[in-house]
Amino acid sequence: MKNSTNDSENETKRPKFGTRFLKENSDIYAHNAWDNYEVEEEFLNEIIDKIDKNSKTKLTETEADELERNASKYWNEFYSKHQNKFFKDRHWILTEFPELTPITKNDVPKKFILEIGCGVGNTVFPLIQLDSRQSLFIYCCDFSENAIELVKQNPLYNEEHCRAFVQDITGDWTKSPIRNESLDIITMIFVLSAIDSDYHCRIIRNLLPFLKPNGLILFRDYGQFDMAQIRFGDGHCIKDKFYVRGDRTRAYFFAENEVEHLFEQFGLEKIQLNVDRRLQVNRANRKKMYRVWIQAIYRKSDPIYRTKCCQNKNE
Repeated sequence: MKNSTNDSENETKRPKFGTRFLKENSDIYAHNAWDNYEVEEEFLNEIIDKIDKNSKTKLTETEADELERNASKYWNEFYSKHQNKFFKDRHWILTEFPELTPITKNDVPKKFILEIGCGVGNTVFPLIQLDSRQSLFIYCCDFSENAIELVKQNPLYNEEHCRAFVQDITGDWTKSPIRNESLDIITMIFVLSAIDSDYHCRIIRNLLPFLKPNGLILFRDYGQFDMAQIRFGDGHCIKDKFYVRGDRTRAYFFAENEVEHLFEQFGLEKIQLNVDRRLQVNRANRKKMYRVWIQAIYRKSDPIYRTKCCQNKNE
């Protein structure tokens, strides 16, 4: 099986979702990507059939528990091996999330941002490069000590502009450097998919106290039926829509209604929820690749949000 860790992380700079539409099948190879693509029934059935086959054999509970216990070990090994060479900088980030744009006016307060699952800073450093006025302060955290060390070694790292720290986002946040109701924005870019869905509810509950009233959560992650899900071979499925890669890191694929429920059960206000369906084509060999990502923006509306959430074994 191909290691699909970078399938969505390495999106290059490109137009905002929803700007190029396929109107006639005869035009399919005129460009290398089409937005808002409604997959043909036959093609969708092929995708579902492949997923059914690669999900038939599940890991044992013992194997799944081992992956959970050693998750930080496997991410540390990943960053030890690849350093900062694996993921490309997300120069597309302002295209999809203009809310992160640095402030240019003198009379507008500084924005405070937290990026969870920051890796080696592929969102943080492009923002810093654009923010000559230091109008943003970016907290960034990751489960991997090796990743955070690589962030701190970056020549652009400056604690007057950002602060990196190790954090298990499913665990205790009492030692984090962030004060309650101090953040304008929290970003979740291809991070929840690396974590067992049993913990997703807890993560949101952990983070909400840090968000200011009317603060935003920016979310982008893998969607169900994405090409990366199809690529997994038999024996890599942990449970429904959750897989282990060859390097022992994991990937979950979201349905739209799951994302909606995850945030709205806390009383968060939906600003945007889009399923980004793209057809990518290889014009040389005439292959079609179906990509699915889910993108959302939610607001912590003042003064009401709920602190209780779904009950599961990891509450």
